[in-house]
Amino acid sequence: MFDTLLQLPLFQGLAKEDFTTIVGKAKFHFTQLRPGEVIVREGTPCEQLYFILKGEISTTTTSSDGLYSFTEYFQAPYLIEPQSLFGIKTNYVSRHVAHTNVNMISLSKPFVTNELFKYEIFRLNYLNMVSSYGQNMNEGLWSAAPDCLEERVYHFINTHIRRKQGEKLLKIKMEDLALIVNDTRTNVSRFLNDLQNNGFIELHRGEIFIFNVEELLALSTPAKVIKP
Repeated sequence: MFDTLLQLPLFQGLAKEDFTTIVGKAKFHFTQLRPGEVIVREGTPCEQLYFILKGEISTTTTSSDGLYSFTEYFQAPYLIEPQSLFGIKTNYVSRHVAHTNVNMISLSKPFVTNELFKYEIFRLNYLNMVSSYGQNMNEGLWSAAPDCLEERVYHFINTHIRRKQGEKLLKIKMEDLALIVNDTRTNVSRFLNDLQNNGFIELHRGEIFIFNVEELLALSTPAKVIKP
């Protein structure tokens, strides 16, 4: 278990003697979950860090208007929403569910702030993780606006996922996606069916399953830089 913890970005670079001291002080809450069991729900307070040690979880994020949601899959070792522990809003933004049998541990927020933040390497790892998350979000918001349907669809997907690899599930009605990408339902349907025929996605009623988002986004051409 502790070897797995040391693989997480938050603990990488931490001296073994320091980690041994942490283990001696920490009150690790060990939990086993079966597929389908909810780990945390969106909107609930983030009062502890959840470390996934074994298994795979699904993370579903829903738009504020409820028109669409993205589901991503993350394998252990994985840390759930470290960016939600501090800030103006300290609630989880996504629902996290065990996709397979999952082993995890949790640490309380007071222990993180009172003990773990004493170690400089942990503070730097945490700041780097949260900063990278914010920078990736900012990059997506300020990227050049695509000028064709295909690129607008790729841009929509790219700016709504946390990890640019693996399987993704987008739940959305065709007419809602057409409205978002500012095109007709017919054109959107034709483009998505082309992607399905080429093996990149699978279409179901109100759902778009992406087999490998990295391969899909590789079809996108680099955004043009708009010079002042």
